[in-house]
Amino acid sequence: MAKSGKELDGQSVAAFTVLKRAVELDSESRYQQALVCYQEGIDLLMQVLRGTKDDTKKCNLRKQITGYMDRAEIVKKYLDQEKEDGKYHKQIKIEENATGFSYESLFQKYLNETVTEVWIQDPYIRQVHQLYNFLRFCEMLIKKPCKVKTIHLLTSLDVGSGKQQQSSGLQEIKESLQNHGVLLELEYSSSVHDREIRFNNGWMIKIGRGLDYFKKPQSRFSLGYCDFDLRPCHETTVDIFHNKHTKKI
Repeated sequence: MAKSGKELDGQSVAAFTVLKRAVELDSESRYQQALVCYQEGIDLLMQVLRGTKDDTKKCNLRKQITGYMDRAEIVKKYLDQEKEDGKYHKQIKIEENATGFSYESLFQKYLNETVTEVWIQDPYIRQVHQLYNFLRFCEMLIKKPCKVKTIHLLTSLDVGSGKQQQSSGLQEIKESLQNHGVLLELEYSSSVHDREIRFNNGWMIKIGRGLDYFKKPQSRFSLGYCDFDLRPCHETTVDIFHNKHTKKI
């Protein structure tokens, strides 16, 4: 039985209400819920299309349905990839004096627009060069495509002559990040030993030497002083996991 215009209007309102919710969930990175709403809304809109007689309205509905279906397919592929990533474990062996292992080279492929929060556990963010390493890592995090809002650092407190240097350095980094709309939460522990970096998109990176795997440059004007891809490294191992493959901290 053909549906009346009033029934179709009601169904159309219901479809677009569900699809509006899908777009909201999508923008909040709640992709699983978004996909369910996209599928439900598209199904409702297809029913409206089948009951529509006007050719102009049909054409407009087809365009809208195609747009929502394209986005739903992108979301579905992303969720399928997440499931696949859960099986992921990669190990990188950095040889003594190797180059080409800047933070960008190691981490960039695991950073995307869904990354809003980062946890860094490293007991040695104390000395000047270690503070600069941490600063350089933070600089990478605030660049696109990331949308990082919070960085958590768990490190050990320097109880020696470098205590003031560590405290003031981290405070300056915190204030600088704040100017970019990013909160740095600092926590100190005397028992922290493991080195680990976690992103809230599920990726976890463990580096044997933490962030401090670069060698001291030969001079202030030698290659590698600024570009860390050209900086020789200490020997270390990098293990990359997805948290669906491991336990959380």
